[in-house]
Amino acid sequence: MANFVEIDAELVEPERGAPAEDRLISGDPKFLTWNLDEQEGGLYAGVWEATPGKWRIEYDEWEFCHILSGVSVIEEDGGKTRTVSEGDSFVLKPGFKGTWEVLETTRKEYVIRL
Repeated sequence: MANFVEIDAELVEPERGAPAEDRLISGDPKFLTWNLDEQEGGLYAGVWEATPGKWRIEYDEWEFCHILSGVSVIEEDGGKTRTVSEGDSFVLKPGFKGTWEVLETTRKEYVIRL
């Protein structure tokens, strides 16, 4: 097992996905996920991309995000609305509930801890 993991979407084939039907609010967003590292105990790192649309999100996990490109709006239920774009970094903690809206196809690097 390598102890240095390069976060480069060119290294693996992406998984394709979309929001669950019951969470979709608008549009027809599609996801590509390049999971580049996975460790026992629930630690994941990689690159994720989504096309325009809006859906509900609920986090049971902790996730660090760094936006590589695009523009998205993240709205927390009962809280703030934040627009994120290239260069922005943030953490979504367990218990976060709200919406994610992709205005321009968004690509991010992520680290998730269950």
